[in-house]
Amino acid sequence: MLRVLCIDGEGGWGGSSRSLAKSLSYVDRAAVSPEVWCRREGPILDTYAQLGVPCRVMPDIPAIGAVSRPSRNIASEVIARAKWLGAASFRRQLISRAADVDVVHFNLETQWWLAKWLRRRHAHAQTMHVRSLLPDNVFARRQDRAAAAVIDRFAFITENERRQFEHFAGRALNGQVIFNIADAPAGDVEPHPDIPQDGRLRVAILSNFAWLRGIDRLVDVADALARREGRGNVLFVIAGSLKLQSDVEGPLRNIRAKGGDFADYVRQRGFADMFVFLGHVSRPESVLVACDILVKPTRESNPWGRDILEALACGKPVMSVGTYDRFVEDGVTGFLTPEFDAGRWAVDLLALDRDRALGRRLGDQGAKRVAALCNGPARAADLVALWRDAVASRRH
Repeated sequence: MLRVLCIDGEGGWGGSSRSLAKSLSYVDRAAVSPEVWCRREGPILDTYAQLGVPCRVMPDIPAIGAVSRPSRNIASEVIARAKWLGAASFRRQLISRAADVDVVHFNLETQWWLAKWLRRRHAHAQTMHVRSLLPDNVFARRQDRAAAAVIDRFAFITENERRQFEHFAGRALNGQVIFNIADAPAGDVEPHPDIPQDGRLRVAILSNFAWLRGIDRLVDVADALARREGRGNVLFVIAGSLKLQSDVEGPLRNIRAKGGDFADYVRQRGFADMFVFLGHVSRPESVLVACDILVKPTRESNPWGRDILEALACGKPVMSVGTYDRFVEDGVTGFLTPEFDAGRWAVDLLALDRDRALGRRLGDQGAKRVAALCNGPARAADLVALWRDAVASRRH
């Protein structure tokens, strides 16, 4: 029996947490005994209870992740280290539990510092999921090199994360690309009751607001639609937090300074009638089945996140930004532009509104692609094989 302790930096509020739970739902429990420690309480606790996977909330799990601004990197590490001094109970529990398992799996790169600390105190296998692209700066390179020194095997969610991580670490790493699992909705899913069914093209966004995610760009798309007399044709449906973070730019800075959020920005620009704000939704499939397309106007050119995979699995086309087309392929599974272009997006949305059959064709192709690449049993078996390989590497 392979015993695995998974350290999760969330509690189900983000895609990485849901991705880990999805993997564990397919793991052969006759061969693997998983346990999860979450940093926050959240909806994932109910999921693990249903799966019969032990899960504990451990708020002292440190999280230090490289971001663009030097001041924020320094501040976050200072704060994390100060909190760590008062986390003696957590440290004792972690050392004790790590001694009783075969693998400690870190679900996010932000746990690199914890992995480094733990490596000095135990000799068992450590693995890590790499789920994001970092800014190219000294903090990211330091983070990846530190993780590379103490992690036995890495799981990368696409080739992009592997390429960047190895570049920052300065060497090839032991690991494997394991696509996130995405399942088609099981049974009949009831559409979210707060999404109007009024004939408009319903455009889903499954994401908390973040500047790099580009959600503010949707207002520019709304403006382009209005200029093309398409104002009444499209409804943007946002599921996620609207809170503005400190890295926002332009007019959003003033709104944040006054305590406002993204909804205030939409109202200020005069497009409130084109948006619906749902807040956090624990079952994103209820949003997807009620909408016609998912969009991700990312500033990071990363069209492959959990939201995209779930939309494709649900048979919905996706519109995003970037050049990586393994999942979102322009004209095949959705719409992909190398750079964000509000006018182009408006034209494509209006074309989809006029030809709903096109959306269904694109969605069908996306569902087939995700079923092949993101198969639950196969990808869970890949992760278990990676854990076993990490254990074997420590025995040599």
